[in-house]
Amino acid sequence: MITRRYFLAASAACALSAPAGAQAFPDRPIRLIVPSAPGGPTDIPARLLSQILPKLGQPAIVENRPGAGGAIGARAVAAAAPDGYTLLVGNTSVLAVIPAVSAGAGYDPAKNFAPVAKISESYQILVVHPSAPWKSVGEFVTDAKANPGKFNFSHTGAGGLPHLTAELFKSLTGVDLMGVPYKSGGEALTAVLGQQVHCTFEAISILLPQIREGKVRALAITSRNRTPLAADVPTMIEAGVPGYEVQTFQGVVAPAGSPTEIINKLNAAINEGLNTPEMRDTIAKLGGVPTLGTPEELGRFMAEQTAKWGSVATKAGIKLD
Repeated sequence: MITRRYFLAASAACALSAPAGAQAFPDRPIRLIVPSAPGGPTDIPARLLSQILPKLGQPAIVENRPGAGGAIGARAVAAAAPDGYTLLVGNTSVLAVIPAVSAGAGYDPAKNFAPVAKISESYQILVVHPSAPWKSVGEFVTDAKANPGKFNFSHTGAGGLPHLTAELFKSLTGVDLMGVPYKSGGEALTAVLGQQVHCTFEAISILLPQIREGKVRALAITSRNRTPLAADVPTMIEAGVPGYEVQTFQGVVAPAGSPTEIINKLNAAINEGLNTPEMRDTIAKLGGVPTLGTPEELGRFMAEQTAKWGSVATKAGIKLD
């Protein structure tokens, strides 16, 4: 793993050797397209970027383009001029899941976008009602296998990340769980609180307050290793589900064909801006961990995630129009 010090040093070297056009960039405001409504989990990282990128000398303006699960905003950026002035701030669903499961997504991350920088990573947690008898994943799996077809889980819609997270769990454990769709992560959680479903997989940012208040019981987190974000919660691997890992991420991409020098300049500015105690603390409070990296690393990660969730969806028989 390349160190943060390397990124900052390499970024400075790139800036010094960049062509004149890249050195003049930006000479007008940068647009940050958010494919969701204001205030959501993707909008907030974009607001943080709007504080970082002005250090390049121009404002960064957030524009919300919600709709079609994020596909509308993604298509807009895919069709934008490849000049670095229009960027997409996307998450796992927009940059990997939707194009993997939807024939009508209207964009292909590998063909239509140039990766810029990863902002942060986070994870999901499997939770049940605190009055439920299961204190561990093992107990839950044993009971579910003894009662096939009688256990269910809430999710935010067919083909969404919480749905696929549960489908991966089903595949690796052999349990038979029925999915129940809701309109939002909040409603999916409310279904657990009201004991309308047995469990749900949701984001740390949604679940941690409920876990701390004892309103739900955490059985496992989807990270490979325990995370300081929820240090007392075992990983799925620790809980007896080998190979189970689900990362969520926030990242920045530009239209395909954007100049490499400009991509590198944006990457350097974002990495430097994220590499402060204040920014790390802010992102941690949102349930994430800042991740410094190169555009190439983000591109490989997006490709891996798209392939992974495409495989999970295919095995589960999920293909959206």
